[in-house]
Amino acid sequence: MQSAEAKFNRNSLSLALRRYSSAVRDMEQTILLPSLLRDVPSDELWDCDAAEESCRDLYGNYLMLKAMRNAAESGSIYLDEHKAKKHMTLNKTLEPLLDTDPEALFCFHLRGLFSVMGDLTKKTQSLTEKYMDIIGVGN
Repeated sequence: MQSAEAKFNRNSLSLALRRYSSAVRDMEQTILLPSLLRDVPSDELWDCDAAEESCRDLYGNYLMLKAMRNAAESGSIYLDEHKAKKHMTLNKTLEPLLDTDPEALFCFHLRGLFSVMGDLTKKTQSLTEKYMDIIGVGN
């Protein structure tokens, strides 16, 4: 019998989403005390509205990664007012692209989504490893 991942092409969107969701689930199961991540600076500066306060420490990253997984799984996207305004600005910037060939536009967004999902999966795994370092458990 084939594994669940073998049913999908290794480059499929379903597999990318499944890998990310699995990495977040592993993170949640490993990180039993997320509060230990508070005030632990992130090695990477993520572009979270020019590194707003909530993304500067590992705890903010932890919450963001969980929220993004929940949004991807439920299909519900909740943005606060500040992020909604930024999203609208981005949409206006991209409006000229909407008049292009639908297939080219789809491929452009699909490549971007694969890139984002891969990056998020790596960041989630990295955060889990950092937590294990904090509590003194080596891999």
